[in-house]
Amino acid sequence: MVAIKPQSVQRFLADPDRQLSAFLFHGTDPGLVSERAHKLARLLAERESPPGELIRLDDADLDGDRDRLGVELRTLPMFGGRKVVRVTTGRIINATMLKELVEAGDLAGVLVVEAGNLKATDTLRAAFEKSAVAASVACYADEARDLEGVVREVLDAAGLAIAPDARALLVSRLGADRALSRAEVEKLALYAQGKAHGGGTIDADDVDAIVGDAAELAVDRIVNAAAGGDAAGAVNELSRAVNSGESAQMVILALLRHLHRLHRIRAEMDRGAGLDEALRQLRPPLHFKARDAFTAQLRRWTVSALDRAIAATADALKSARLTSALEEVVAERLLLSLASQARG
Repeated sequence: MVAIKPQSVQRFLADPDRQLSAFLFHGTDPGLVSERAHKLARLLAERESPPGELIRLDDADLDGDRDRLGVELRTLPMFGGRKVVRVTTGRIINATMLKELVEAGDLAGVLVVEAGNLKATDTLRAAFEKSAVAASVACYADEARDLEGVVREVLDAAGLAIAPDARALLVSRLGADRALSRAEVEKLALYAQGKAHGGGTIDADDVDAIVGDAAELAVDRIVNAAAGGDAAGAVNELSRAVNSGESAQMVILALLRHLHRLHRIRAEMDRGAGLDEALRQLRPPLHFKARDAFTAQLRRWTVSALDRAIAATADALKSARLTSALEEVVAERLLLSLASQARG
């Protein structure tokens, strides 16, 4: 039984047991799940002699050939080392299929699986943790020391230093998701390199100018996706935010505030005000980075549609407060409805 605890992950991934032929990454941080799966798959392929082949498969690849995953994993390559096949769980690549592969114990290649947050009793996780040739790796939201490692890794590669107060501020604004956190630090590094024409030291003003609060950014992405008609994006971002500790009720409340702001500006424009004139009336003022998305949403919504959307959002907020156990479901349904209205 190999179940890797969060505090042991880095040591395990640096030199995984060569007897293991299947790895499951799961947890509340999808960015961290993907990052670790990618790094491990590359490490496993590179340490083969000669190097193994890296293969990425998803449901679409198996739609017309559901045996392909098993064939890839059980076929010995004529040249090169073992195949390393990386997959993400879905409709076809599900617990039943993966459990059979792991329990068969006849894999010639290596299987690397990315999954969502799994309970200890879930079939897929239990299959990996009970197998002698498999490992289950938990991936949860970063702690401060993990985030400092991401900051150090990105900035060292860019040849940049960071002042202690700037580092503390930066870490405080990260953490909602590993992939998003890394993207924010990389964005900061690009800004600092351009500002300093190469190396330099990042200060708190640089962080304040480039990196927003992770929780606020996550909610903004949900709100803008829904109001902009991107249903899939809104639902995916909601799932990420909730898994990172955000309240679904707070998301609904943020949606309600956003719709009221849209309603006010749309109504002013319908009365003949110009866009710039109408936007100047917003308090707090609209951030310049949000202007393009906000303006695009104004073109999608009419006052009457916003009236209906505000009423529906207020009802959803009331339902979420009365039945907190279902608040995520209520929020998801609301997002789908709003995105549909925005597209219409």
